[in-house]
Amino acid sequence: MRRSKLVWLSLICALLMWSLGAAVAQSNPFEQLVFDTRADLELLADQVLSAGVRPPEWSSNTDLASPTVVSDLWFDNEILANAIFGPDTRPPNWIGAPVAILEILARNVRHDLEVSADEVFGREERPPEWRGSAKILQCDRTLQNVLTVLDRFYNIRSTTPESALSYCQTVSAEIQDSLVNLVFGAADENGVLPDPIVLLSAVRGDLERLADELLGLNTRPPNYIGNRDVSSQNFAGEVRLDMDLLADDRLGIGNRPLGWIGGTSNSPATSYLNLRHDLELLTDVTLGIGTRPNGWQGVNPVERCEPLVRSLAFLDQQAFSEFTLANIDPQALDYCSQVTEVVNAVVENPPRIDAIAEEAMMTAESTYAFSYLDVGALEYMGVMPAGTPFRALYRNFGDSNMMFVQGTDFALYVDMRFTTIAETTFRSLPTLQGVDPLAFCDAIWCNGPGPTPTPTGSGPLLSVLVQTTPVATPNVSALVADKQLVSWNQVRVTYVFDNLQTRTAQVSLEVCPQSAEVAEGCEPVLSVFDNNTGAGKPILSTFNGLNVFEFRYGYSTNLLIESSTMYSQDVWISDPTIR
Repeated sequence: MRRSKLVWLSLICALLMWSLGAAVAQSNPFEQLVFDTRADLELLADQVLSAGVRPPEWSSNTDLASPTVVSDLWFDNEILANAIFGPDTRPPNWIGAPVAILEILARNVRHDLEVSADEVFGREERPPEWRGSAKILQCDRTLQNVLTVLDRFYNIRSTTPESALSYCQTVSAEIQDSLVNLVFGAADENGVLPDPIVLLSAVRGDLERLADELLGLNTRPPNYIGNRDVSSQNFAGEVRLDMDLLADDRLGIGNRPLGWIGGTSNSPATSYLNLRHDLELLTDVTLGIGTRPNGWQGVNPVERCEPLVRSLAFLDQQAFSEFTLANIDPQALDYCSQVTEVVNAVVENPPRIDAIAEEAMMTAESTYAFSYLDVGALEYMGVMPAGTPFRALYRNFGDSNMMFVQGTDFALYVDMRFTTIAETTFRSLPTLQGVDPLAFCDAIWCNGPGPTPTPTGSGPLLSVLVQTTPVATPNVSALVADKQLVSWNQVRVTYVFDNLQTRTAQVSLEVCPQSAEVAEGCEPVLSVFDNNTGAGKPILSTFNGLNVFEFRYGYSTNLLIESSTMYSQDVWISDPTIR
């Protein structure tokens, strides 16, 4: 009789799990995540506590409609962790933090459950019944939150396949260029962009200050280079070599502090971030945390922290206006640990924005945006003049750049790239799902509806300039006699870094006698004159001995791009998504 009851109970449980599985199969991804995590939690509990045995406080809540289904999942997962690791003892990579947003709480529980499973079954070992989840949920908490912010505010997503070896490290490497471009594409309160060349020079200066402090004035290890010419071809690499020599001298050959990055990059911006991090780490180890030589130029303490934490701190500052690290003591021994907790917590528990701050954030201006009555950009209403203010209300779905805006006498759809709205603000707008706003235009500049004068997405700003500004004919008479005219595909472009918010790139240029892809004998560009503006483009810096200029993405014409014996009148600057 007892055996019959056990068989009957087992059958009932199997039918219940089957029916829940069938229901979840038709539910949303969040419910699927909760269901699969509960199933795997019970499977692991059977292994740890023995089949069917649970503590009295165990909830066993499998009701996806229950308002406490996720919090119960977290609670039971912590009970099981006590049995695996011991009460109040958790591995270093345990998240554990309860948060208000149920999707993030479920994500954190899934991560921690995989940590427990690694301990019980072995790393990457799972029984056949294990349901599992997206591999990204096994990655570091900071990486997951970086991806959350990139997706929500910048429409940037990882494309690394789950089959990739060292999956989490590969994802982290994949997004590094985007993170660096965002950091160096953000202007300060004075509207000035950070210059990686200037910052690299500051690293060299601080390395010399540290060497003076440790070894004595002008005393250096053997083979120390000491190059201070930031325009030299391998400046960043030579700073790295000297830093390694100083580390060998002070710490022992090959010994490095925990978290040391090492290496440089073709990108001055990436090289700066890596060098500054390692220099601050070396200084902490040799002089002590918070102790710096006089005249030290490294003033941003978060650059001491590991790259993903540093990047998430920047993203939080851009995305959440009230976010600050000012209340964390930079000289605290656990400064980076405190920063890690704060930058993750603000993503998982985002602050509420008051009405006045929200209104200011959503207000922007046109920069010659084409305007439309429909989100498909078929009913053209004219060019919204530069400086026309509006309030952004909605954005389109997915990768679209269209948003619905409202001004004093209009409510229209425009492309956000031709406005002053911040990328983070645009991505935070509610989508058009479930709403159909009334579009109209009574402004004096409206002249539609009608067909778009250029194909949708072909570059409205350039079209507007061509239509409204007389295009100067390049003065080439003085060049024809002694310089050869070449086409745009003979201009070799080296990308220094991208500003994703302004959709511009800083590049160095060379003019080649044949195709830039295969030609030898390319000459560095000495100057660029823009006939549309009647002014030369400024030389922003030098990179590998070449002058650096800034261009908008796309095809730029009516230029004079001069080298010593050749010149071109146009250039193509590619978007990083197609590069």
